[in-house]
Amino acid sequence: MADIPPPDERAARNRAKPPATRNRNRKKGRGKPPRNGSRPSGDNRARPGAEQGARVAEKAPVAARAPASQPFVPRQAYAAIDLGTNNCRLLIARPSGESFTVIDAFSRVVRLGEGVAQTGRLSEEAMNRALAALKVCAEKLKRRRVRLARSVATEACRRAENGDDFINRVREETGIVLDVISAREEARLAVLGCHILLEEGDGPALIFDIGGGSTELVLIDAVTETPRMIDWVSVPWGVVSLTESCAGEENSPEARASRYDQMRTLVRESFAEFAGRTAPLVGQEVRLLGTSGTVTTLASLHLELPQYDRRAVDGLIVPAHSMRSISQRLAGMSATERADMPGLGRERSDLVIAGCAILESILDIWPADRLGVADRGIREGILRSLIASDLSFAPQRPATAPQRNRQKQS
Repeated sequence: MADIPPPDERAARNRAKPPATRNRNRKKGRGKPPRNGSRPSGDNRARPGAEQGARVAEKAPVAARAPASQPFVPRQAYAAIDLGTNNCRLLIARPSGESFTVIDAFSRVVRLGEGVAQTGRLSEEAMNRALAALKVCAEKLKRRRVRLARSVATEACRRAENGDDFINRVREETGIVLDVISAREEARLAVLGCHILLEEGDGPALIFDIGGGSTELVLIDAVTETPRMIDWVSVPWGVVSLTESCAGEENSPEARASRYDQMRTLVRESFAEFAGRTAPLVGQEVRLLGTSGTVTTLASLHLELPQYDRRAVDGLIVPAHSMRSISQRLAGMSATERADMPGLGRERSDLVIAGCAILESILDIWPADRLGVADRGIREGILRSLIASDLSFAPQRPATAPQRNRQKQS
């Protein structure tokens, strides 16, 4: 059975031209199952397809390394940019033991995929928003003197007719070389970035990533520190694409309920084939871990936070019935009522309903008592891959005189 191959080599050559509430999993990547609504203990995530036995290897392509005049320094910075259908996100970090320490971050809602479901093209306004965010990222890469970066784009650029033109424009205006990754690579990176937050347990677990233009579901065998991907699927429904495809009136409770039911039906039908072929592998008590703006937003509402706090949300375990209750309550509200909710706001109020519909569809097919929440994913997966690959090529420092003496004595 084949391992997941590393991403395209050229993708790694793009240089620069949380309170502890999560599964730190110090022991083989896992901690003990927490109580409902609690946080695990431990460190710092329709192209149906199956890759049987695929391993989420923490390997990046052969990384471009500093020339001899610039010797490797373990404290140098690495960066990951994730340009999604809805958000542009950047993470810059330095190696720290077996993990890394974040030294800079950036996130902005750009809605790059706005209108793609109807027109098949990225709009000029959307591209300008994304470019403005990427220029901020480019400045941060330069200021932090990033040694090695990988920048990826996902569903909006995969689907849009003018996606390649936009990628070229980004390179010309910012110096950032975006790699339009496959849905399979997107799923691999998401798992690599967040699997450490999975609860301890027997049998396969399901990790899902509700994006702006697509949703990835990955069934993994998490008995080892590096999980094995048993099966996976990507469907073309994310919070942006589903919202635009199910546009409708929200003037009455009946109209809102009808629209929500339509969303859930579309998503459930897209998941059906994957659900059927994985049913024999999934136990009665499946472990679920979600990495997306939807699950983190709902987790924040579950905690009744006045404003979002990543340190309180990342690694949280929430009862599934609470997530369903919040989803149904939001689906019954008007757009104005949602926008006035603390912790939600106008920026997410129109897209959160689609996210709730996707989440409930997942819970319909894979019932679980509780749900793990990850405010991490693709960026963290990229960083782990880059650092692991680059460190494997790091030249060994010559031993100092005292070290040489000790070596001789031993």
